[in-house]
Amino acid sequence: MTMVLHNSRFPKYRSRRLRGYNYEKPDNYFVTIVTKNRKPIFGQIKAKSMELNEIGLVVRQSWEWLKNQYDYVELDEFIIMPNHLHGIVVMRNDRCVSRNAPASITTKRKSLDRLIGAFKTVLTKQINQINKSPGSKIWQRDFHDQIIRDSEDLDRIRHYIKDNPQAWSANGQ
Repeated sequence: MTMVLHNSRFPKYRSRRLRGYNYEKPDNYFVTIVTKNRKPIFGQIKAKSMELNEIGLVVRQSWEWLKNQYDYVELDEFIIMPNHLHGIVVMRNDRCVSRNAPASITTKRKSLDRLIGAFKTVLTKQINQINKSPGSKIWQRDFHDQIIRDSEDLDRIRHYIKDNPQAWSANGQ
């Protein structure tokens, strides 16, 4: 995260998003979302495989909530690791209709950062209910994203996601 100091008491953060790119438009995005202080709260790697705990299962349910909540969102390959999530978000070119409103009502598409923000907000409330810790911070402030350029890039990222538990084990994490 790039931090820029300005005339306020608080630091001003510079976004990592690609300047000038419209993150509402249909495209494929690779995202990585990390827990605060990289705390491993979603489960553990055993025998080169990720075993989700109760919170990890809620993360999976909340991730899948995105495609159910927003009709223009598809989820491709994803993995929940002990302290982060890697996933491919596909924003289709569909008409944007709210799942909670009559079909005739078109709503504004959320940008990628607003989708991830909604995911993090919903999930934080659920995790804090489980932990009985209202107001606790779960996530690092931002997330990493990459616009997937072509099918070769997509295949490479899918393999990276699938192989992540083995890489975690190989690195001794």
